[in-house]
This record gives sequence, C-alpha cells and structure tokens, in this order.
Amino acid sequence: MNLNEYIKQVSLEDFGWEFRHQAFWNKRLRTTGGRFFPKDGHLDFNPKIYETFGLETFRKIVRHELAHYHLYYQGKGYRHKDRDFKELLKQVGGLRYAPGLPAKKLKLHYQCRSCCTDFYRQRRIEIKKYRCGRCKGKLRLLKQER
Repeated sequence: MNLNEYIKQVSLEDFGWEFRHQAFWNKRLRTTGGRFFPKDGHLDFNPKIYETFGLETFRKIVRHELAHYHLYYQGKGYRHKDRDFKELLKQVGGLRYAPGLPAKKLKLHYQCRSCCTDFYRQRRIEIKKYRCGRCKGKLRLLKQER
C-alpha cells in the first residue's frame, strides 16, 4: 500500500480537504497509532497497528491524525483536550485512542556453568561481568525468545 496516496484519499473522502505533506511508517512507535508534527506537518504511523488490526481500524487512526493536521492548519484547537478536535473526530468517525498492541517480552535463559542453576530474565545481563549468586561460577546464555 502506498501510504501517501492512501492518506490523501482518506483526507479528500472523509474531510473534503487536501493533504499536502508527507506521511511515513515509523516502526519505533510502540503505544501510539500515529503522530502529527506541527513543525513540518508530516504524519507518522505505526505499521504494527495496520498489520495487527487491519485496514478498518487503521483508517480510523488516519482520521484521528488528519483531524489534528487539518485543525492545526485552519488555526483551530487541534489538541486532544480542545472542543474543535473532539467534535471533528466525532463527525468523521475517528478513534479517540489507539487499540493496545500485544506486548512483546524478551525471555532470556541463563545457566551457571558450575552448578547448573537456571536464571530467567527479561533484560540482558553482561555475562562477562556477572557471576552466579550461589557458587560464583560463570554464566552462559542458553535460550533467547521473543
């Protein structure tokens, strides 16, 4: 899917106004569906939202970000707390909040080389620096799962 063309299409169909800036996929977004940058007018979108929830939910998030965009350039209240934003979002049927993504937790399994004690961690540890708490033996990484 060409993101810029899709954003322009949604803007014209749902708002009746043209989108004149750029839209980008941003893989670093974790808890939000998208972001609007007033300084240069570009939009960022979370590709995981599109992959996980599909086009229908993604379109509602696009409407949310376009509401920020169009209100900002019209000189109206574009923040979440502003009445203009809430009314426009209700008119076009955008989402107020992005749906939650399933959290990915890193699971690490370390084992002592001497006494074979198992250690399960979510954060990495430097095995050259840390030792076993029972016997002071060296550690090794057995398994790493995402």
